[in-house]
Amino acid sequence: MSAYVFHFGGGAVSDSARAKDKTIVGGKGANLAEMASIGLPVPPGLTISTEVCALYNDNGKTFDADLRAAVAAGVAHIEQVTGRVFGDAANPLLVSVRSGARVSMPGMMDTVLNLGLNDATVEGLAAGSGDARFAWDSYRRFIQMYSDVVLGLDHHRFEDALEIVKEDNGFFNDVEMGAEHWQALVGQYKAIVAEELGRPFPQDVNEQLWGAIAAVFESWESDRAKVYRKLNDIPQSWGTAVNVQAMVFGNMGDTSATGVAFTRDPATGEKAYYGEWLVNAQGEDVVAGIRTPQYLTLRAREAAGAKPLSMEEAMPQAYAELAAVFELLEKHYKDMQDIEFTVEQGKLFMLQTRSGKRTAKAALKMAVDMVAEGLIDEATAIRRIDPMALDQLLHPTLDPKAVRDVLTRGLPASPGAASGAVVFDADTAQTLAERGDAVILVRVETSPEDIHGMHAAKGILTARGGMTSHAAVVARGMGRPCVSGASALSIDMKTRTARIGNREIAEGDVITLDGSNGDVMAGRVATVEPELVGDFGTLMVWADKHRRMKVRTNAETPLDCQVARQFGAEGIGLCRTEHMFFEAGRISLVRQMILAEDEAGRRAALARLLPEQRSDFQAIFEVMAGLPVTIRLLDPPLHEFLPHADAEFEELAEATGLGVDHLKRRAGELHEFNPMLGHRGCRLGITFPEIYEMQARAIFEAACDVALASGEAVVPEVMIPLVATKRELEILRALVDRVAAEVFAEKGKVLDYMVGTMIELPRAALMAGEIAEEAKFFSFGTNDLTQTTLGVSRDDAARFLNPYVDQGIYPRDPFVSLDIEGVGQLVELAAERGRKTRPDLKLGICGEHGGDPASIAFCEKTGLDYVSASPYRVPIARLAAAQAALG
Repeated sequence: MSAYVFHFGGGAVSDSARAKDKTIVGGKGANLAEMASIGLPVPPGLTISTEVCALYNDNGKTFDADLRAAVAAGVAHIEQVTGRVFGDAANPLLVSVRSGARVSMPGMMDTVLNLGLNDATVEGLAAGSGDARFAWDSYRRFIQMYSDVVLGLDHHRFEDALEIVKEDNGFFNDVEMGAEHWQALVGQYKAIVAEELGRPFPQDVNEQLWGAIAAVFESWESDRAKVYRKLNDIPQSWGTAVNVQAMVFGNMGDTSATGVAFTRDPATGEKAYYGEWLVNAQGEDVVAGIRTPQYLTLRAREAAGAKPLSMEEAMPQAYAELAAVFELLEKHYKDMQDIEFTVEQGKLFMLQTRSGKRTAKAALKMAVDMVAEGLIDEATAIRRIDPMALDQLLHPTLDPKAVRDVLTRGLPASPGAASGAVVFDADTAQTLAERGDAVILVRVETSPEDIHGMHAAKGILTARGGMTSHAAVVARGMGRPCVSGASALSIDMKTRTARIGNREIAEGDVITLDGSNGDVMAGRVATVEPELVGDFGTLMVWADKHRRMKVRTNAETPLDCQVARQFGAEGIGLCRTEHMFFEAGRISLVRQMILAEDEAGRRAALARLLPEQRSDFQAIFEVMAGLPVTIRLLDPPLHEFLPHADAEFEELAEATGLGVDHLKRRAGELHEFNPMLGHRGCRLGITFPEIYEMQARAIFEAACDVALASGEAVVPEVMIPLVATKRELEILRALVDRVAAEVFAEKGKVLDYMVGTMIELPRAALMAGEIAEEAKFFSFGTNDLTQTTLGVSRDDAARFLNPYVDQGIYPRDPFVSLDIEGVGQLVELAAERGRKTRPDLKLGICGEHGGDPASIAFCEKTGLDYVSASPYRVPIARLAAAQAALG
């Protein structure tokens, strides 16, 4: 088992390849080993590999003798470097036990600090440090944390006991408590443990250690960790490492401190140190939001108008050392670093570094700036931006001219703006969000257990905590606006109301957050569209330079087309004509056409629809002039257009002159038991060719009119949906070609156009070689191809797909991210067979997967020519296509 335990610090050099491999020792362990190896002041420690996590959780949650021996050797290493002995009453070694997954999961797994304290070692710590207050404060912290994390006791009982002691003595802050108060509280804490657990608090330090190690491994399977993994596509199989490290103490008086800092501003991307610190505190006080910390730099303190001294002013020597470390680490890792540090009696120690979570705006600025600084190249900058994070930049922000009823101002912890109904707990936030409501999660402070509610909410507001608290870090990572440390906010959970100053806010009242300046406002505030220039524009230019695939959009209105062009769309990959049929002024004509008894009745209704369809296509061609436009002919089953309510039948009867009973009978005749596999797509064109004739005529007339008026080429691509056989496409292609020839003769204008098909049935994929004889392009309709391949209705899948994903049956929802193993094989097969028949066959994808980065990577690998995404996902697809091309 020694192969699974690695040492760091004090000159220790473990097996270098594995000791710095994040997949083996996790991100924290790898970076601790790296920092120690380049000479930074890292307390010594050991790392138990991620491999042990799976062994522990899969094998009855036990540790074998070899692992115990290897950990004991690691503890001996820490003892040798520190000169202290684990469990020794006179000269005790204390350790922290922390998690460390291969990617950062802030606050999602468990930590235990000050481990190794008991009734004997606390006396030794007091004597050795000369500070009894510090020793007893550390012991009460350890009992509270260990009881919560390892023993599973309710932490509120311990917090309540602390508050009572403070009230009894008239103390406002923990730092006012003396040694005698902490010692008395330790007695109360031990009594709570004995009462709740039925046995004393463990005094054996080795029992404490293995209890904490087990708890960290088990926290990988906690509900909050599972939610976070699901939200961030982190595989369950990765596991977490465990880091056991010598404690250094930020709570040893006024010459000691702890803090969290970033080498650049994670909210804006500005090249300025950003962070917070607390004098006479431990790290959990900062990240858990228990105390509102102080600013790291003088500049930040003055900008905020805060009075407590910054670290730069109060501890200039330690701050100067820290600033030098910032510069070294950023150059070493070539990225913005998120750093945890402790100052113990004036001496600086580094406890962690990792690439910091940042907002999309900050990520763009940092990437562009770092290229300008020569720190990274364009390709690295492109790879570094999460395409899905761009979504934060593509939506409206608060209108600076709008009236604001400001209730209070907190810390601008995560930028952006959000309005929604106030909710006071995570479960309610999730429930209401699933119902479609916009909510703002309002808490005293958030904890990792709130992760599902934070994700469901549009924004987060907390009364306590700073810019590096759990709420702030997680919100920035999710792209949620967050205002933290709003000290004027108080919450009464009994009445489910909040008070801000003299204003009362009830659950359900609407508020607005501005995460850019910390404003909390009553009601809803107007928004404005974003301007996508500056760093965003620069990165998109780089992405376009490096990508191979084109990016089109799915759109059928002029507004959507304009938005997509603004976002860089290079054409339309899917125009769904049925959306046009649902408009209020047309649905009656569509219903008349469907319910007609014969072809003459259908043609009469279609003749009245023709000018409407022509104007639709004309408006789209005008916006997309010069670019290809793929138009799918009518696809959905006719039942979708039929009336349902009596009032709709009566309205139709009046328009047609036919009786309600007659119309209901006709509608009944058209009823289908499984319409998604019924009379739809090309089957409509085969049985009612007049429908497709009208649409083809509308397309070509509009294209000719726009080309003649504007002088710009219009490139219509007519797509026949739901083809399963070559013969279907042969018949309908002939129909389209005939109508095109008629229109060109009438208009005196000939245009280039293409006829192709959607590949959305398994048979079509299998017969792609034959179908390509009649098609100039294939567009993979992966929504229906997923349905028909998996035998799963996407309209009903939400009822059971979540448990499938949770249990690893599918890695992700196959309607969100393409099922590459199954559906992907059909796409590859169709692409290969189609191009064997027609080497210049154009291939694209137009399902919802066209905006999913993982699916786009598959499209690049398969050699598709383009992807098509919804307008607001076009920039995401452009960046993802560049990343896929770069590999």
